[in-house]
Amino acid sequence: MLCDFHLHTDFSGDSHTPAADQIEKAISLGMSRICVTDHYDMDVVSPCDFTLDLPAYFPAMERLRDDYRGKIAIEIGMELGLQNHIAPKLLEASVQYPFDYIIGSCHFIDGLDPYYPEFFHDRTQTQAYRRFFEVTLSRVEALDCFDCLGHLDYVVRYGPSKNRDYHYGDYQDLIDSILKVLIQKGKALECNTGGFHYGLGHPNPCEDILHRYRELGGELLTVGSDAHSPDYVGYDFHRTRALLKACGFSHYTVYHQRTPIFLPL
Repeated sequence: MLCDFHLHTDFSGDSHTPAADQIEKAISLGMSRICVTDHYDMDVVSPCDFTLDLPAYFPAMERLRDDYRGKIAIEIGMELGLQNHIAPKLLEASVQYPFDYIIGSCHFIDGLDPYYPEFFHDRTQTQAYRRFFEVTLSRVEALDCFDCLGHLDYVVRYGPSKNRDYHYGDYQDLIDSILKVLIQKGKALECNTGGFHYGLGHPNPCEDILHRYRELGGELLTVGSDAHSPDYVGYDFHRTRALLKACGFSHYTVYHQRTPIFLPL
């Protein structure tokens, strides 16, 4: 079983799952290694509190790592919400504790999360998607506080027609630029199987983007379920293995002490 490097627990504002439950599910699936990556989005307005209590979180994860030693390797990570105007705060959070892995994600665009319909008010779906990719590009260009870009086309999960009218080619100028920046900076791209969970029939990002990343020379690729409950740990990973091979990958990436490790698919 592929290693799941995107998992949420009750340290995230949108999950009620104890970390031990996520870990036990991963063990039952035969995973050798996982990474817990709870949300930390600063300076946002949301019904959920996405502030990560780092002084409580990191020691709790260390205890779990010790408790499960010999059963499964637990890496300690977080999913950091990227925003250019808080760059110093993001950098400070990224080095405050010895994290193994940090996902950089774009959740809030112009102060709005695409999870909520308000993001799509007063603009077409195409305009909304393009704005998401424009902002994502500006953030990966400006910021270096992360190891991997999470769910590159996250916005598509929540669009009015989701991915029915979504084509990589319509946004290729921006997406290719994002991929090239990641490669130049030595940042990984995430294959997030939450897209399957949300009914897209594809991961985030979609296969065309994954294939293009590999075509451009991208090699650092992590796999994560984005699970907020045990039911979705390792979601559709068997399907994902074949998909990634079809996109040209022979290996995927896990992280330990912010250092990539390649594992065969």
